[in-house]
Amino acid sequence: MRRELVARQLDEQIAGRFPVGQRLRVLDVGMGQGTQALRLARAGHTVTGLESDAAHLTTARAALAEEPAGIRERVRLIEGDGLETGVHFLPGSFDVVLCHGVLMYTDERDALLAGLARMLAPGGLLSLLVRNGDTLALRPGLAGDWAGALDSFDTDTYVNRLGLLVRADRLGALTATLAGIAAPLHAWYGVRVFTDGAAGDAEPPSAGEELERLLALEDRAGRTEPYRGVAGLLHLCGVRG
Repeated sequence: MRRELVARQLDEQIAGRFPVGQRLRVLDVGMGQGTQALRLARAGHTVTGLESDAAHLTTARAALAEEPAGIRERVRLIEGDGLETGVHFLPGSFDVVLCHGVLMYTDERDALLAGLARMLAPGGLLSLLVRNGDTLALRPGLAGDWAGALDSFDTDTYVNRLGLLVRADRLGALTATLAGIAAPLHAWYGVRVFTDGAAGDAEPPSAGEELERLLALEDRAGRTEPYRGVAGLLHLCGVRG
């Protein structure tokens, strides 16, 4: 659900910013198992994936090995931390930089974002996916955890579905940061407005009309006020000046 919604939003931003058919240089920082990286490579773009987790990197390499030769040639996978982009790449080397589900795990958010912005060519697109810090009380509140919901008003941390204590980010703070690193906010979406509060073992419809209705509902809510503001995740798109 999350990956599909973000992919649709990212494609919308790419289509609105770059000429049709242009092969873009994409950097995916903290690429995980490489889902978005491979999808963009299949669309014809040249993709570099940067990942610090060896297990994720192994999974991504295995998935890449199953792709046709033409796609494999467009993908480069590197083991490394998002704070080390300046070690691996020259400034302005990419048209699009992705950083999805990474900021919650770093204590050096502003330094990471500044480094990502430096990787962008002028007019390049920075795509961030973060936990929405303005709605941390919703999930425990909807689950009937009143004490947990009350505590969430006074913190920017939460326990994720993996049981890890991580940090959420607020739209206002990230907007200010993006302006300060010369990649001001251009557009933003909510992701998982209705499904974020589902039980951890709940599965969305796997196919068919019901899945399409759910995706259509989440997609529309994610771009519509006031719903997008209460989404579990935020997808922010900044543009390098």
